[in-house]
Amino acid sequence: MAVRNRLPPWHDQIRLANGRELLIRPIRPDDAVPLRAGFSLLKPDEVRQRFLYSVKELTPEMAERLTHPDPKTEFALVAAEPLPPGEAMVGGVARVSIVPDTRNAEFAILVSHYIAGMGVGRQLMLRLVRWSKGKKLDCLYGDVLEQNQPMLSLSKSLGFRRESTDTPGLVRVVLDL
Repeated sequence: MAVRNRLPPWHDQIRLANGRELLIRPIRPDDAVPLRAGFSLLKPDEVRQRFLYSVKELTPEMAERLTHPDPKTEFALVAAEPLPPGEAMVGGVARVSIVPDTRNAEFAILVSHYIAGMGVGRQLMLRLVRWSKGKKLDCLYGDVLEQNQPMLSLSKSLGFRRESTDTPGLVRVVLDL
């Protein structure tokens, strides 16, 4: 009988179209330094599409907060090189957070242009949806800039509907769970 290499829960090895292998896994505290280092490799437009405004750097405080999600109300994943946390370059980050006193959660995803368009965003989003369904939430939503067509197309393909917001240029995508 063959021995299988089993990965821990929420860990998946994927191969991109360019042959590169990535490990999708829960974020770890050791990811803070590579996240901060990799932030400088992002294009200003990538940062703006995720944060909805210009951010020059990922501060130590922001990295600390991102890498220490509250397991009761938050879940965060990275798409990284298959190396130990702290050593692996991170190419994508996805986070979902339950809105206090509701059965709704808000998501955010950032995928570097180096691996954009290769299905990483879809893989991350599917896992956020799965986590949200496991928490028996009513809906999952995110605010997306109107010009972020890749994210709007991805969300539509996964069954999200569009809602208008009070902020010009911003669209809310909502998935009823």
